[in-house]
Amino acid sequence: MNFDLYADENLKMIEQSAKDFANQYIKPYLMEWDEKQFFPVDTMRLIGEQGFLGVLVPEEYGGSGLGYQEYITIITEIAKVCGSIGLSVAAHNSLCTNHILQFGNEDQKKKYLPLLASGKWIGAWGLTEPNTGSDSLQMRCTAEKDGDFYIINGIKTFITHAISGDVSVILVRTGQLGDSKGISSFVVEKGTPGFTSGNKENKLGMRSSETAQLIFDNCRVHKSQMIGNEGEGFYQAMKILDGGRISIAALGLGIAKGAYEASVEYSKVRQQFGKNIIEFQAIGFKLADMATKITAAELLTRQAGFLKDNGEYHTKVAAMAKYMAAEIAVEVSTDAVQIFGGYGYTKDYPVEKFYRDSKLLTIGEGTTEVQKLVISREIFKGK
Repeated sequence: MNFDLYADENLKMIEQSAKDFANQYIKPYLMEWDEKQFFPVDTMRLIGEQGFLGVLVPEEYGGSGLGYQEYITIITEIAKVCGSIGLSVAAHNSLCTNHILQFGNEDQKKKYLPLLASGKWIGAWGLTEPNTGSDSLQMRCTAEKDGDFYIINGIKTFITHAISGDVSVILVRTGQLGDSKGISSFVVEKGTPGFTSGNKENKLGMRSSETAQLIFDNCRVHKSQMIGNEGEGFYQAMKILDGGRISIAALGLGIAKGAYEASVEYSKVRQQFGKNIIEFQAIGFKLADMATKITAAELLTRQAGFLKDNGEYHTKVAAMAKYMAAEIAVEVSTDAVQIFGGYGYTKDYPVEKFYRDSKLLTIGEGTTEVQKLVISREIFKGK
């Protein structure tokens, strides 16, 4: 693995581009969006125009044709400014778009990838249900075959872009309950009869990243909309989540860096007892801990991206990166609020938002406990 990532001039340019975009088009509005739980669709379209919504999609399908190091960099820079928008960019790229890229047939790729990569369409991905989070084999959303169609019934919950998404990749049960080969995936377009969305969730954090239910009521979907073969959905979903963990690690890294950088800047100007507070050992040690944790999380995240880019086994390292970066985002943003003191508890300063946004990372796309389960299982296998 090359530790001198920034010897790559292209990567430096991408980092600067993402940073400039976030500061110009996201930073001025992020608290207004957060207060109103407003999902900025127009800004997502602009992000698509920048090439940030088809990062991993080959150029032949309208994407940027980049790798995971570039992807990690883009997510991190956006999340340093706003975790919510970083989350939406990550979900669009890693889940819906990547599922079609990895497992769709050529017709599906040609139809959907250019629209998703350009930002003309926004993507959603549906696995979680009201009664099935980590235990996805117990899903109750079903698809029953009816000639050349499948009739889908059920509810998906906590779905990013459920209301604004133009197309969704969904996982449904086509076989027996609890059977890993009884789940299949479909692409379903917005406006398909019987396919609607529920009310937006009122969340603690990530408030400008839209979260709601997907509702299926006798929704008829043609068999050509199935991704891969019947019964392959669970396998596909686990592979998608494998890569998705890297994007959540990058998201955690960005939130932690944003909170840390705000803390350093504040510590250099805030005075108590006639000195800038950065001169006090209590604050200096906190900043030292924060910087060390962030560096460790970034090394793991970059290692996972390196393995993914090179087609090597990455399941354990990706889970480690997601676990560590998510927990560190919470720890660093908590320390940031403490450094800011009373001001850290107000919405006039950025760290309270980092604090609220960070917690989702320990829950979404596999909880911290699930990451530990994945890691321990891989260790048991001798990997």
